[in-house]
Amino acid sequence: MQALQQSPYLLYSNGKGEIFEDMSLYAVGRTGWDAIPVAVEDWIELPEGGSLYELPGRRGIGIDVETGEMRLCEKGWAVAAFIPPAHTGLYIAAYETQPGAPVLPLFCYTAAAWHNHQFYVPAVRIEQDIRQECSGYDNNVIRSGVSQLLKAYPHNRLVKHLADNCCNTYHCPAARNYFMGRWECPVPSSPACNANCVGCISFQPEEESIPSTQDRLTFKPTAEEIVEFTVPHLESAPFPLISFGQGCEGEPLLMWETIKKSIIEIRKHTGKGSININTNGSKPAAVQALCEVGLNSIRVSTNSARKHIYEAYYRPNNYCFEDIVESLKVVRSYNGWASVNYFVFPGMTDSVEEYEALRKLIADTDLTMIQWRNFNIDPDWYMGKIGVHETGECMGVKQLMDLIREEFPKVKYGYFNPPMERITGNYEQDFAHL
Repeated sequence: MQALQQSPYLLYSNGKGEIFEDMSLYAVGRTGWDAIPVAVEDWIELPEGGSLYELPGRRGIGIDVETGEMRLCEKGWAVAAFIPPAHTGLYIAAYETQPGAPVLPLFCYTAAAWHNHQFYVPAVRIEQDIRQECSGYDNNVIRSGVSQLLKAYPHNRLVKHLADNCCNTYHCPAARNYFMGRWECPVPSSPACNANCVGCISFQPEEESIPSTQDRLTFKPTAEEIVEFTVPHLESAPFPLISFGQGCEGEPLLMWETIKKSIIEIRKHTGKGSININTNGSKPAAVQALCEVGLNSIRVSTNSARKHIYEAYYRPNNYCFEDIVESLKVVRSYNGWASVNYFVFPGMTDSVEEYEALRKLIADTDLTMIQWRNFNIDPDWYMGKIGVHETGECMGVKQLMDLIREEFPKVKYGYFNPPMERITGNYEQDFAHL
């Protein structure tokens, strides 16, 4: 991949599904509320599986090629990029929102640009695991897997949910992998939640102007249903891993008794693979109960290591930020793998205040891993909802990553939950051959 020698050009859309370059403007990025230049070395070619969005009601901001001054592109609407899993964006798309512009749906909005017949984004590849590479999915194998597994488990509501909703409707990468018989198997567990996240992807109040991107699980699975399809997966899949807690459901810890029964029964049948939970970490006592019967890893989602930012977004019911910290500590006390699913929002994640809070979280919990995830949310809407009007001094996402790695060299960086082979072996091994 050839490195850029100059800043790439701004992109705009004509409102008809067509995107053009404006060679009178260099592309810039956004951090917090501010548009700033992007270093040439921070631009990479848009990875395979990435896509571009028109941002209606928004004018892109760029640097005038002749004057060096920032100005709006009046030729059309601003453009942003979705960058595929395993990549973390360094800057948001820079634009000025016009009066009456609609709220953007729940996707990530990374800056995008054009140079020499190629799209570029400011991003880094944070994970070498190829489990969600677009090129690795075979639709024929997936269709065959769906058909075979629906026949194998004709009365299992979870398998039907994973097939009809997750795989066939939403094209969930984890569900598609399950039906290809490999790697991480999702296990939705709970129709209810004890948080009211601003950007919840499976439930939005009727009064909100944005829809949820997918429908939530509508039933409570039984332990028998869970065990029936997860044991064969753990027994037969390469680098097997099952994960309770998915985007298409509520909070799995509200179903901890069922999950506990499932883990006990699973481990009666097989000792293979890793058992993980993706959670808000709201119930440390429940996490401990799961660790006692064989939970191997936890991934706790958070938009911030700061209590007031976290609670403004999650709007928790009957729990608080301190509970998620305690859940991470509990898993580490059992020598388990503790990750945070860290929603990266340039201009907030890399603020000096957030950096100091993240350092404290890592030190207090003996954190194992940071999954640097792109935050899927309208930037203006998000910051308005949580009441952030000034973000303070920021250092840049890349510098934040470098500083944390320097101070905490044992903390792993990635994007996915690790299988047992990575938990117990050499984490830095290149898994690109899987």
